[in-house]
Amino acid sequence: MSSTDDRKLPLNTARRHFLGVAAAAGARFASVATIAAAVSSSPARAMGRRWGRGHSGGAGNGNSGGNAGGGGGGGGAQCFLRGTSILTDCGEKRVEDLRIGDRVALADGDARRIKWVGRQVFKKSGARWQEGVVPIRVLRHALDDCAPHSDLYLSPGHALFLNGVLIRVRDLVNGTTIAPILPADDTMIEYYAVLLDTHEVVLAEGAAAETFHITSGNHENFSNFAEYERLYAAEGRTAMTSHAPVAGEEGGWKHLKSLLLLGASRLIPMRDPYEEACEKINARARELSS
Repeated sequence: MSSTDDRKLPLNTARRHFLGVAAAAGARFASVATIAAAVSSSPARAMGRRWGRGHSGGAGNGNSGGNAGGGGGGGGAQCFLRGTSILTDCGEKRVEDLRIGDRVALADGDARRIKWVGRQVFKKSGARWQEGVVPIRVLRHALDDCAPHSDLYLSPGHALFLNGVLIRVRDLVNGTTIAPILPADDTMIEYYAVLLDTHEVVLAEGAAAETFHITSGNHENFSNFAEYERLYAAEGRTAMTSHAPVAGEEGGWKHLKSLLLLGASRLIPMRDPYEEACEKINARARELSS
Protein backbone atom coordinates (compact mmCIF):
# COMPACT_ATOMS: atom_id res chain seq x y z
CA MET A 1 0.00 0.00 0.00
CA SER A 2 1.31 3.42 -0.92
CA SER A 3 1.53 6.09 1.74
CA THR A 4 -0.82 8.16 -0.41
CA ASP A 5 -3.61 5.62 0.08
CA ASP A 6 -4.19 6.26 3.79
CA ARG A 7 -3.66 9.93 4.50
CA LYS A 8 -6.96 10.11 6.44
CA LEU A 9 -6.20 7.25 8.82
CA PRO A 10 -6.21 8.06 12.56
CA LEU A 11 -2.76 8.58 14.05
CA ASN A 12 -2.53 5.19 15.79
CA THR A 13 -3.53 3.36 12.63
CA ALA A 14 -1.02 5.37 10.62
CA ARG A 15 1.72 4.51 13.11
CA ARG A 16 0.97 0.81 12.76
CA HIS A 17 1.07 1.20 9.00
CA PHE A 18 4.51 2.77 9.01
CA LEU A 19 5.85 0.20 11.45
CA GLY A 20 4.50 -2.45 9.11
CA VAL A 21 6.30 -0.84 6.19
CA ALA A 22 9.56 -0.88 8.11
CA ALA A 23 9.01 -4.46 9.29
CA ALA A 24 8.69 -5.52 5.68
CA ALA A 25 12.09 -4.01 4.94
CA GLY A 26 13.88 -7.32 5.37
CA ALA A 27 12.19 -8.89 2.39
CA ARG A 28 12.77 -5.83 0.27
CA PHE A 29 16.43 -5.60 1.24
CA ALA A 30 16.85 -9.26 0.32
CA SER A 31 15.69 -8.38 -3.17
CA VAL A 32 18.26 -5.58 -3.25
CA ALA A 33 20.97 -8.13 -2.45
CA THR A 34 19.76 -10.28 -5.33
CA ILE A 35 19.98 -7.29 -7.65
CA ALA A 36 23.50 -6.56 -6.44
CA ALA A 37 24.63 -10.08 -7.25
CA ALA A 38 23.07 -9.92 -10.69
CA VAL A 39 24.46 -6.57 -11.80
CA SER A 40 26.92 -6.92 -14.65
CA SER A 41 30.48 -5.74 -14.07
CA SER A 42 30.73 -4.49 -17.65
CA PRO A 43 29.72 -0.86 -16.83
CA ALA A 44 32.65 -0.71 -14.41
CA ARG A 45 35.16 -1.27 -17.17
CA ALA A 46 34.13 2.01 -18.79
CA MET A 47 34.47 4.04 -15.62
CA GLY A 48 38.20 4.65 -15.91
CA ARG A 49 39.24 7.20 -13.30
CA ARG A 50 36.50 6.06 -10.92
CA TRP A 51 38.45 3.06 -9.67
CA GLY A 52 41.63 3.24 -7.63
CA ARG A 53 44.51 1.40 -9.27
CA GLY A 54 48.03 0.60 -8.15
CA HIS A 55 47.68 1.94 -4.61
CA SER A 56 49.48 0.28 -1.74
CA GLY A 57 48.69 0.55 1.94
CA GLY A 58 45.38 1.31 3.55
CA ALA A 59 43.57 -1.24 1.47
CA GLY A 60 40.71 -3.02 3.16
CA ASN A 61 39.78 -6.59 2.42
CA GLY A 62 36.75 -6.67 0.20
CA ASN A 63 35.33 -9.55 2.17
CA SER A 64 36.39 -8.66 5.69
CA GLY A 65 33.95 -5.88 6.56
CA GLY A 66 35.17 -2.52 7.74
CA ASN A 67 32.98 0.11 6.15
CA ALA A 68 34.39 3.59 6.47
CA GLY A 69 32.36 4.64 9.44
CA GLY A 70 28.71 5.07 10.30
CA GLY A 71 26.38 7.79 11.40
CA GLY A 72 24.23 10.31 9.64
CA GLY A 73 22.79 8.30 6.80
CA GLY A 74 21.87 5.52 9.16
CA GLY A 75 24.81 3.14 9.25
CA GLY A 76 27.64 2.24 6.93
CA ALA A 77 30.10 4.46 5.16
CA GLN A 78 29.21 7.93 3.91
CA CYS A 79 31.74 8.05 1.12
CA PHE A 80 32.07 9.25 -2.46
CA LEU A 81 33.76 7.05 -5.03
CA ARG A 82 36.97 8.34 -6.54
CA GLY A 83 36.19 10.70 -9.44
CA THR A 84 33.01 12.17 -7.96
CA SER A 85 32.68 15.90 -8.61
CA ILE A 86 31.91 18.01 -5.53
CA LEU A 87 30.84 21.65 -5.91
CA THR A 88 33.17 24.13 -4.20
CA ASP A 89 33.29 27.91 -4.12
CA CYS A 90 35.72 27.63 -7.05
CA GLY A 91 33.60 25.28 -9.11
CA GLU A 92 33.47 21.50 -9.19
CA LYS A 93 36.47 19.47 -8.04
CA ARG A 94 36.99 15.74 -7.94
CA VAL A 95 36.71 14.45 -4.42
CA GLU A 96 40.26 13.02 -4.48
CA ASP A 97 41.57 16.52 -5.23
CA LEU A 98 39.87 18.18 -2.26
CA ARG A 99 42.13 19.40 0.52
CA ILE A 100 41.71 20.57 4.10
CA GLY A 101 40.70 24.24 3.99
CA ASP A 102 38.89 24.06 0.65
CA ARG A 103 35.38 25.47 0.85
CA VAL A 104 32.58 23.26 -0.42
CA ALA A 105 29.21 24.62 -1.46
CA LEU A 106 26.27 23.52 0.65
CA ALA A 107 22.88 22.68 -0.80
CA ASP A 108 21.39 25.76 0.89
CA GLY A 109 23.77 28.09 -0.96
CA ASP A 110 26.28 28.62 1.85
CA ALA A 111 29.89 27.40 1.77
CA ARG A 112 31.87 25.60 4.45
CA ARG A 113 35.53 24.81 5.03
CA ILE A 114 36.66 21.18 4.78
CA LYS A 115 37.99 19.91 8.08
CA TRP A 116 39.36 16.60 6.86
CA VAL A 117 39.15 14.18 3.94
CA GLY A 118 39.24 10.49 4.81
CA ARG A 119 40.41 7.85 2.35
CA GLN A 120 39.80 4.12 2.26
CA VAL A 121 40.64 1.52 -0.35
CA PHE A 122 39.11 -1.93 -0.76
CA LYS A 123 40.29 -4.81 -2.89
CA LYS A 124 38.73 -8.15 -3.66
CA SER A 125 40.44 -11.14 -2.07
CA GLY A 126 37.73 -13.78 -2.07
CA ALA A 127 35.07 -15.20 -4.33
CA ARG A 128 32.95 -12.05 -4.33
CA TRP A 129 32.99 -8.41 -3.30
CA GLN A 130 31.55 -7.56 0.09
CA GLU A 131 28.02 -6.22 -0.44
CA GLY A 132 28.56 -3.25 1.88
CA VAL A 133 31.54 -2.10 -0.18
CA VAL A 134 30.24 -2.28 -3.77
CA PRO A 135 29.43 1.24 -5.06
CA ILE A 136 25.87 2.14 -5.97
CA ARG A 137 25.35 4.16 -9.10
CA VAL A 138 22.70 6.86 -9.27
CA LEU A 139 22.15 7.29 -12.98
CA ARG A 140 22.26 10.74 -14.57
CA HIS A 141 18.89 12.47 -14.03
CA ALA A 142 17.60 9.58 -11.90
CA LEU A 143 16.29 12.01 -9.27
CA ASP A 144 14.89 14.77 -11.50
CA ASP A 145 15.57 16.69 -14.71
CA CYS A 146 18.82 18.09 -13.31
CA ALA A 147 20.13 15.77 -10.62
CA PRO A 148 22.52 14.22 -10.72
CA HIS A 149 23.95 15.91 -13.80
CA SER A 150 26.34 12.97 -14.27
CA ASP A 151 26.32 9.41 -12.96
CA LEU A 152 26.92 9.50 -9.21
CA TYR A 153 28.67 6.67 -7.36
CA LEU A 154 28.27 6.35 -3.59
CA SER A 155 29.01 3.82 -0.89
CA PRO A 156 25.83 1.91 0.06
CA GLY A 157 25.52 3.66 3.44
CA HIS A 158 25.78 7.16 2.01
CA ALA A 159 22.58 9.17 2.26
CA LEU A 160 20.96 11.51 -0.21
CA PHE A 161 18.90 14.44 1.03
CA LEU A 162 15.41 14.03 -0.39
CA ASN A 163 12.05 15.41 0.77
CA GLY A 164 13.64 16.97 3.84
CA VAL A 165 15.15 13.71 5.14
CA LEU A 166 18.30 11.65 4.69
CA ILE A 167 17.84 8.35 2.85
CA ARG A 168 20.63 5.84 2.34
CA VAL A 169 21.25 5.17 -1.32
CA ARG A 170 21.05 1.40 -0.74
CA ASP A 171 17.44 1.91 0.36
CA LEU A 172 16.68 3.57 -2.98
CA VAL A 173 17.99 0.77 -5.20
CA ASN A 174 15.50 -0.10 -7.95
CA GLY A 175 17.80 -2.18 -10.14
CA THR A 176 17.68 0.24 -13.07
CA THR A 177 18.43 3.91 -12.44
CA ILE A 178 19.88 3.19 -8.98
CA ALA A 179 21.83 -0.05 -8.71
CA PRO A 180 25.09 -1.57 -7.42
CA ILE A 181 27.92 -1.71 -9.96
CA LEU A 182 30.50 -4.44 -9.50
CA PRO A 183 34.10 -3.47 -10.29
CA ALA A 184 36.40 -5.76 -12.21
CA ASP A 185 38.20 -8.32 -10.07
CA ASP A 186 41.64 -6.72 -10.53
CA THR A 187 40.66 -3.17 -9.51
CA MET A 188 40.36 -1.40 -6.18
CA ILE A 189 37.43 0.56 -4.81
CA GLU A 190 38.69 3.91 -3.54
CA TYR A 191 36.37 5.93 -1.32
CA TYR A 192 36.64 9.43 0.13
CA ALA A 193 34.72 10.97 3.01
CA VAL A 194 34.39 14.75 3.35
CA LEU A 195 34.23 15.98 6.93
CA LEU A 196 33.08 19.48 7.92
CA ASP A 197 32.68 20.97 11.38
CA THR A 198 29.02 19.95 11.25
CA HIS A 199 27.01 17.33 9.40
CA GLU A 200 25.84 19.04 6.20
CA VAL A 201 24.55 18.43 2.69
CA VAL A 202 26.77 19.20 -0.29
CA LEU A 203 26.29 18.89 -4.04
CA ALA A 204 27.86 15.80 -5.59
CA GLU A 205 27.40 15.67 -9.36
CA GLY A 206 24.61 18.17 -8.66
CA ALA A 207 22.74 15.91 -6.22
CA ALA A 208 22.27 16.74 -2.53
CA ALA A 209 24.35 14.26 -0.50
CA GLU A 210 25.49 14.18 3.10
CA THR A 211 29.00 14.86 4.37
CA PHE A 212 30.76 12.47 6.74
CA HIS A 213 29.02 12.13 10.10
CA ILE A 214 31.80 11.43 12.55
CA THR A 215 30.92 9.34 15.59
CA SER A 216 32.98 7.71 18.30
CA GLY A 217 35.98 6.19 16.56
CA ASN A 218 34.50 5.71 13.09
CA HIS A 219 37.28 7.82 11.54
CA GLU A 220 39.72 5.07 12.53
CA ASN A 221 38.45 2.93 9.65
CA PHE A 222 40.22 5.21 7.18
CA SER A 223 43.79 4.60 6.06
CA ASN A 224 44.79 8.18 6.94
CA PHE A 225 43.09 8.36 10.35
CA ALA A 226 46.47 9.23 11.96
CA GLU A 227 46.30 12.56 10.15
CA TYR A 228 42.98 13.33 11.82
CA GLU A 229 44.38 12.35 15.23
CA ARG A 230 47.40 14.57 14.71
CA LEU A 231 45.33 17.57 13.71
CA TYR A 232 42.47 17.27 16.16
CA ALA A 233 43.73 15.27 19.13
CA ALA A 234 43.07 18.22 21.44
CA GLU A 235 39.43 18.45 20.46
CA GLY A 236 36.77 16.97 22.69
CA ARG A 237 34.78 14.04 21.33
CA THR A 238 31.33 15.58 21.14
CA ALA A 239 28.48 13.98 19.27
CA MET A 240 27.75 15.46 15.85
CA THR A 241 24.09 16.30 15.29
CA SER A 242 22.53 14.85 12.16
CA HIS A 243 21.65 17.40 9.49
CA ALA A 244 18.14 15.97 9.11
CA PRO A 245 15.97 13.05 10.25
CA VAL A 246 16.87 9.66 8.79
CA ALA A 247 14.22 7.72 6.89
CA GLY A 248 14.28 4.39 5.13
CA GLU A 249 14.48 0.67 5.77
CA GLU A 250 16.48 0.64 8.97
CA GLY A 251 13.94 -0.28 11.62
CA GLY A 252 10.39 0.73 12.41
CA TRP A 253 11.04 2.97 15.41
CA LYS A 254 13.80 5.02 13.80
CA HIS A 255 11.73 5.49 10.67
CA LEU A 256 8.71 6.47 12.72
CA LYS A 257 10.81 8.91 14.71
CA SER A 258 11.84 10.69 11.52
CA LEU A 259 8.18 11.02 10.56
CA LEU A 260 7.26 12.48 13.93
CA LEU A 261 10.18 14.93 13.73
CA LEU A 262 8.66 16.20 10.50
CA GLY A 263 5.61 17.33 12.45
CA ALA A 264 3.11 14.49 12.17
CA SER A 265 0.20 14.94 14.56
CA ARG A 266 -3.51 14.30 14.86
CA LEU A 267 -4.16 17.55 13.01
CA ILE A 268 -1.57 17.11 10.25
CA PRO A 269 -1.84 14.22 7.77
CA MET A 270 1.17 11.93 8.15
CA ARG A 271 3.31 11.69 5.04
CA ASP A 272 6.14 9.29 4.43
CA PRO A 273 8.98 11.11 2.63
CA TYR A 274 10.82 7.84 2.03
CA GLU A 275 7.92 6.22 0.21
CA GLU A 276 7.32 9.43 -1.73
CA ALA A 277 10.97 9.51 -2.79
CA CYS A 278 10.82 5.90 -3.96
CA GLU A 279 7.65 6.54 -5.93
CA LYS A 280 9.18 9.60 -7.60
CA ILE A 281 12.40 7.78 -8.46
CA ASN A 282 10.52 4.82 -9.91
CA ALA A 283 8.29 7.11 -11.94
CA ARG A 284 11.38 8.89 -13.19
CA ALA A 285 12.92 5.53 -14.15
CA ARG A 286 9.87 4.74 -16.25
CA GLU A 287 10.20 8.11 -17.99
CA LEU A 288 13.86 7.54 -18.79
CA SER A 289 13.20 4.06 -20.17
CA SER A 290 10.39 5.16 -22.46
